[in-house]
Amino acid sequence: MNFQQLRIIRETVRQNFNLTEASAALYTSQSGVSKHIKDLEDELGVQLFIRKGKRLLGLTEPGQALLGIVERMLVDADNIKRLADDFNKVDEGTLTIATTHTQARYVLPPIVSQFKKEFPKVHLILQQASPMEITEMLLEGQADIGIATEALTTEDNLASVPYYNWQHSIITPQNHPLASKENIRIEDLAHYPIITYHGGFTGRSKIDTAFEEAGFDVNIVMSALDADVIKTYVEMNMGVGIVNDVAYNPERDYRLKQIKTDIFGVNTTWIAVRKGHLLRGYGYEFISLCSPDANIKALKKVAYPDD
Repeated sequence: MNFQQLRIIRETVRQNFNLTEASAALYTSQSGVSKHIKDLEDELGVQLFIRKGKRLLGLTEPGQALLGIVERMLVDADNIKRLADDFNKVDEGTLTIATTHTQARYVLPPIVSQFKKEFPKVHLILQQASPMEITEMLLEGQADIGIATEALTTEDNLASVPYYNWQHSIITPQNHPLASKENIRIEDLAHYPIITYHGGFTGRSKIDTAFEEAGFDVNIVMSALDADVIKTYVEMNMGVGIVNDVAYNPERDYRLKQIKTDIFGVNTTWIAVRKGHLLRGYGYEFISLCSPDANIKALKKVAYPDD
């Protein structure tokens, strides 16, 4: 048994049992992948995959049991390398942050700037994705840290700490009838078409819930993944926008009026790591820059109980 065989087992499952895709992901030949699988099955004396001819259809019961062990072994192997790197190269390496457009565009720039000053040799990768995609990236080891409002606290295999609390703002063109109102009620909004986030992004569920609980039908004429798109179409007078309040800049968005409101409640953006995934020291420093009050020691304990 060797680590290449274990990587092949994991990647074959990730690629939905497509050996062509698995071999491409591992930069090896399909015949090599097949041989490694057969050699491991012969060594263990059990069949790991359900087959139909040469095709793999799924995992057998022993294969399902083995997969969990394989995942843990490969994570621990990565952790050993990270531990050695922490002592040998304390300020070099790569840190991958998976986050949404809103966080990457409006919240993280000062954090990234400070981090790069402190760790200039660290290659920082910002991957923009949906909350569900961020969760998957963390679970599959494609990202070290995830930052989002939704999804991160509902997955048992992730450990999370709060980043910051925020509320939605209403934005309108400067000459819109609502622009002169200071205290907007949800029934006022119900008279106008709404442009806001796509479902599953940036607190959209609280917007839907607020209208539903108030007994009003909401006319969402357009939804988008990020605030820049929303603001563009609000400027075109296609509707009233509802965005994260950090997404409004008075100098840049001078054509628009921001109206702060609490009718959609308070949202929390979270920082998450995969349980069992040992971050390099600078990874925890990045989290500390984001959330100085975060209990890093407790996060390490939850994320990696054996540390």
